Amino acid sequence: MSAEELKTHSAVHVLKGAVQGVLGAKWTASVHVSGSHGRLTVKFDREPTAEELSKIERLTNEKVSEGVELLEFEMERQEAEGHFGDAIYDLFPVPPEVTLLKIVRIPDWSINCCNEPHVDNTIQVGEIRLGKPRFRHSKGELELEFDLVE
Repeated sequence: MSAEELKTHSAVHVLKGAVQGVLGAKWTASVHVSGSHGRLTVKFDREPTAEELSKIERLTNEKVSEGVELLEFEMERQEAEGHFGDAIYDLFPVPPEVTLLKIVRIPDWSINCCNEPHVDNTIQVGEIRLGKPRFRHSKGELELEFDLVE
């Protein structure tokens, strides 16, 4: 993973926290990262308003500016599920034979099971600009494209 993609992937975790806070969209259906461009697709039942999108972008960039540490640690699966419940999972299946999970947490913001590398601090992500969202009614999915702005 390139340094640019490391920042973009980490940005997904910051963006997801804002999406959960504003829209209540809990489950990530997919993530795509290419250079400084990314896409977070979440399960959602409607197209978001312009005000909601503006708030998501504002809160995401506020969290980036706060310079919050991204905590990475490993936990036994049973212990992680007991402590965090299903909040650590997205719709990506984690095979049942995986017993040790890598957890990525932005305190009071987001938590995920994720085996990719991340930046140490949100400030390293840089500014995030949302693109035009795409709501897929038939799948109940909302795609949020974004770019990192230098």
